[in-house]
Amino acid sequence: MNRKTPTKDRVDVVEKKHTIDAVSFFEDHRRVVIENVSPQVNGGRFPAKCIIERPFTVSADILCDGHDVLKACVLVTRGDRTDVTAMQLVGNDKWIADIVLSELGSHSFNVQAWIDPFSTWLRDFRKKREAGQDIELEMIEGQALIERALSKGQLDDASRQTLTNALNGSSDPGSLIAPDVIEIMSLAGPRDHLARSNPALPLLAERFRAGFGAWYELFPRSQSPVEAVHGTFNDVVPKLSYVKEMGFDVLYFPPIHPIGRTNRKGPNNSLTASETDLGSPYAIGGPAGGHDAVHPQLGTIEDFDRLVGAATQAGLEIALDFAIQCSPDHPWISQHPQWFKRRPDGTIRFAENPPKKYEDIVNLDFYGPAKAEIWHALLDVVLFWIAHGVKIFRVDNPHTKPFPFWEWLIAEVRHEHEDVIFLAEAFTRPKIMSRLAKIGFSQSYSYFTWRNEKAELQDYLTQLTQGEDRFVMRPNFFANTPDINPFFLQESGKAGFQIRLVLAASLVGNYGIYSGFEICEAAAIPGKEEYLNSEKYQLRQRDFEGSDNIIGDIALINKLRATHAAFKAYSSLTFYNAWKRQSPVLRKNGF
Repeated sequence: MNRKTPTKDRVDVVEKKHTIDAVSFFEDHRRVVIENVSPQVNGGRFPAKCIIERPFTVSADILCDGHDVLKACVLVTRGDRTDVTAMQLVGNDKWIADIVLSELGSHSFNVQAWIDPFSTWLRDFRKKREAGQDIELEMIEGQALIERALSKGQLDDASRQTLTNALNGSSDPGSLIAPDVIEIMSLAGPRDHLARSNPALPLLAERFRAGFGAWYELFPRSQSPVEAVHGTFNDVVPKLSYVKEMGFDVLYFPPIHPIGRTNRKGPNNSLTASETDLGSPYAIGGPAGGHDAVHPQLGTIEDFDRLVGAATQAGLEIALDFAIQCSPDHPWISQHPQWFKRRPDGTIRFAENPPKKYEDIVNLDFYGPAKAEIWHALLDVVLFWIAHGVKIFRVDNPHTKPFPFWEWLIAEVRHEHEDVIFLAEAFTRPKIMSRLAKIGFSQSYSYFTWRNEKAELQDYLTQLTQGEDRFVMRPNFFANTPDINPFFLQESGKAGFQIRLVLAASLVGNYGIYSGFEICEAAAIPGKEEYLNSEKYQLRQRDFEGSDNIIGDIALINKLRATHAAFKAYSSLTFYNAWKRQSPVLRKNGF
């Protein structure tokens, strides 16, 4: 075929079409591709969470054109230290590595991958040698790769000598593929087309108790051995052995602060209280102080310190309720009136969730001009209790306070105290609970209390343990609380308490019960999920010696949890069918 020679003008036109420089494009678009790095939360905006000394899986899709051998690793950085963990190919170009962190606090990680020319050479060399083919040129190629490793100058003396010896004996094919040579080359050999995931993704390592623990809740004021007498911190000390013998790890107290007198609630949340009624501990603050004070009838701060010390010796941690609400008598109201939002008539609005009203509580104005002062005052409260040995806080209704406040406060606390744990008591919409977990809460209350049927439990647990929230949200399955007396427990008798105990304790790492659960306490206000004669408003002395209790069951379950590793492997939960139909084999053998 006759072709016309392009004119100069025509050549210029063709050249102008090449607007992308090929070399630069290649440098910016690596042969080795790293995709779908996991875990990452909101594209790296928030850290994924793990537990120190426990394996944590990092995964990525890693691929490349051609048939070269790929290698990959996870680089975990904390400060100026970087630890390297090799990744393994598990199929369909997916690579994983189980990393184990030994330090609390913030880390970051990248995935790094490359073509390994020595492994590629080794694979093909062995195939050709086994097939009886000529390997003379392959020997020269292998020697060149070893020489590249020696030229990098990063080998220790022993490794350098091993590779030098391999070259000196290269007339023997076996010298180049000796096990020690392969091991050194896998660590220090050439890495071609090296790629790294970007940006580095954050990772938060927390202590074991953040991921696994059994909680027991009690009211210190109800622990007096004398009927109708207000209990003290000293009265709680003899109860520590009881709680520990059941196998619990955390002993949790509702607020222990002074209680306001104005609009104090009476028994069963009545609006009229007598002079002797105690009121709700959530109406915090009075003449004796606010959030950094203890109720005078409970004792002194020194008594509290002794209780914390005794609990530590018994193998228990004390958790406190951090409830950001004030009675109308809280010292902050007179000291800092600008911290509270006023109504048109100058009064402070009571807390409410219409049509419900909480006349004994007022809320801080988190969105007003004094918000910075409020934030710092609340941080000081948390730091005060940390100084008195408290490292676990159950936070009341965090979803009604600003997300930025919690993210700031938790970060500030962990800057100096990386072992502090925050539990979010937020029975709210799933995405709100998820957001609270992302911004720093170690654990979260959940919908377990209202999940009773097989299908809804299975669906919910699959979502929690297999969905994206598994990287940030650790549910704490409380079977009951002072606020919630579930209909299931009201109606099911002892068997119902046993069922809910086993489910709560076996499905997730953290679970809890409120005092009275072990004696199957279920008396309720008719038609409501509320306890009759609720301990939130009065003392409750209980008889734990009765025969119709499940104390032994609780102790057994907690012992199993403590001794079997499977209970601690939260995200590996798998459901299996258990059919009602009896098998012929069992029936034949008398079962």
